[in-house]
Amino acid sequence: MRINQYIDHTLLKPEATLRDIEKLCMEAADYRFYAVCVHSCHVLRARDLLIDSAGVRVCSVAGFPLGAMSSKAKLYEAEQAVADGADEIDMVLNLGWLKSGDTGKVLQEINAIKKVIGSRILKVIIETCYLNDKEKVLASILVADAGADFVKTSTGFGSGGATFHDIELMRAAVKGRIQLKASGGIKNFEVAKKYIDLGVTRIGTSSGIAIVEGYTSNESY
Repeated sequence: MRINQYIDHTLLKPEATLRDIEKLCMEAADYRFYAVCVHSCHVLRARDLLIDSAGVRVCSVAGFPLGAMSSKAKLYEAEQAVADGADEIDMVLNLGWLKSGDTGKVLQEINAIKKVIGSRILKVIIETCYLNDKEKVLASILVADAGADFVKTSTGFGSGGATFHDIELMRAAVKGRIQLKASGGIKNFEVAKKYIDLGVTRIGTSSGIAIVEGYTSNESY
């Protein structure tokens, strides 16, 4: 198993400096991770740094980490990130709409962002730590129905990250229609491999090097 190719090497701390982004991209190139994941203000720099990196992709975020801004704001952020060179977008689902039962708005927003980014990959973060099991299932189905490419567990900035139970729920809900991304608290090879064995095809983590090298990281995400 080439576990490095499952990893989105992630740096979404608000205090991340340009030097931190440069280090992230150098690590991603050295370890041949699938992608880096950065805030939209860093996409241009990451794209320049990785242009000769043998296929490391640039992922950015929209509506991160709360998901509660207007759809127009999310759309613009996603569109601009793609214009700057992002290959993938991880957007945060509007939890308030979901919990209010306004599934039409949830579907419309995800579908609109998928349309505006075209052929690029869209992952939708449902922030499982704030949902009960019924809501996790509903959110996963809505993400698939809206045409996204992945449903993702967590931002890493909520009260909890990925769990095996949540991935099992999400996998059953989407029935193979879309892929699964686990993120938040994945810090070593054994845990990452178990998620992959459960059907995850992408892992979001700031502990990618620890996972590949076989030790446990003390990173928070």
